[in-house]
Formats: sequence, C-alpha cells, structure tokens
Amino acid sequence: PTGSVEAVAEKVLPSVVSLEVSGAQAAGEGSGIILSADGLVLTNNHVVEGASEITVRLHGSKATYKAKVVARAPDFDLALIRAEGVPAADINPLPLGNSDGLDVGLKAIAMGAPFDLDFSVSEGIISSLERKAAVGIREIEQSVIQTDAAINPGNSGGALIDMDGDLIGINTAIFSRSGTSSGV
Repeated sequence: PTGSVEAVAEKVLPSVVSLEVSGAQAAGEGSGIILSADGLVLTNNHVVEGASEITVRLHGSKATYKAKVVARAPDFDLALIRAEGVPAADINPLPLGNSDGLDVGLKAIAMGAPFDLDFSVSEGIISSLERKAAVGIREIEQSVIQTDAAINPGNSGGALIDMDGDLIGINTAIFSRSGTSSGV
C-alpha cells in the first residue's frame, strides 16, 4: 500500500457514481462504480431491485443520466446497470482489483453517498475476511470483507478501495444494533 487517502480519493472518485432509484417497489439512493467505457456501472442488487427508474450522477457534475439494469446476481447482491447518454470524455472506468491478497489490518477506503451526501470518503481497516453477511432476508453466497470504514445507507454499491487505489470490494451492508456506523 503506497497511496495517501487524499491521493486515492483523487484517483478513484471520478469512477464513483451516485444513484437515485424510484418506483412502486423501490425508492432511495445508493452508489456505484463505473466499470467500462460504454457506461457499465457495478452496484448492489438491493439498491436497484424493484426500481422502475434509475438515475446516475457522476462526480463533479450536476447532470443526471438514466440507467437500466442489464444483469443481476441476487445471491451475491450485485447488479450491472448501463448509464445512457454519458459523454465518453466523462466516463472514467475503474479497473477491478484483486481481493485475494488482502490481510487483516490493511487500510481500506469506502466511497459512496451515505445519507445522500454524495461522493463521501471514509477510511478504516480490513477488520476480518471471509465473513458471512445478510442483506435483508437474503444471505450473500460468498465470503465478504469486514471493514470498520464508515458504511451507512447510501454507501451501498460504492467502492471499497485499497491504498493503491484498487477496487477490492463493494460496500454492501452494515451490521449495527443502532442503525448507524457504530457497527461493522
């Protein structure tokens, strides 16, 4: 790990998007990560599940773009959406990193839109690996990374980054008895 939080945020925030979802079965906000030059965005399935309308906003812009779900993996709480009409010059894909080499204690940075506070950054550490997690009534079908970086409503679908600026995970859930970031 070589970067400062400031340097990592400067590198990665242009790849993070803010999402607003609405529909009869869904309403709220979340986050996502731009994966490709054609506007593919990775987010959580629970963010877009039941949504009839999804809008995407890029870092540093007030413009919004409609998005459509193109693939879902509910058992992993992941979804791919495609943002439509985003100028190619404004798309900054973030390459996927590798979480296989993570160690407990490494610094981690969570990015997203907690409580509708777009493009927020919080720092923590990798607290544990290979945890089981539930989102709503569904258990995620793979091991998850536990971090103590602040994760709150709206961070879902956002980036979990290492200090080299590599994507190592997707912010998914908080376990908290109080409902705030005083959990894990």
